[in-house]
Amino acid sequence: MKKFLLFLACAITLSANELIIKQSKYGVSQTIQNIKEIVTKEGMGVFAIINHHGNAGMVGMEMREAKLIIFGNPKMGTKLMQENILLGLDLPMKVLVFRDKDEKVKLAYRNASWLKDAHALKNETLIQEADKRLDDITDKASK
Repeated sequence: MKKFLLFLACAITLSANELIIKQSKYGVSQTIQNIKEIVTKEGMGVFAIINHHGNAGMVGMEMREAKLIIFGNPKMGTKLMQENILLGLDLPMKVLVFRDKDEKVKLAYRNASWLKDAHALKNETLIQEADKRLDDITDKASK
């Protein structure tokens, strides 16, 4: 029974956060560069790229290649944060690009839809737009 409850709790957590994972045909750095170019072309800002693999190396530790890109549209984000300032904990948007244990490059991100429930947002139009943008950006960057 404990195992079942643990499984159920994990399943609920993953579905609540709507974690999306896609495979990229490019390497980690090229996929990050693709996202950066797409985002910039669409008028959004890239706020940071965090090299988790490189940071691990700086402290003498090893891990598979992984980079996180943080980007967004301040106009859209501000409109959402005007509804609930706590949304600032989850914005801007993020995509993790990593090499998995089978050496395949993957992209992982949370679909924006979960933000609606987590932060009691009413602006369904902006959430749907964010979902579509994330899906389009990650599709273009990985194929």
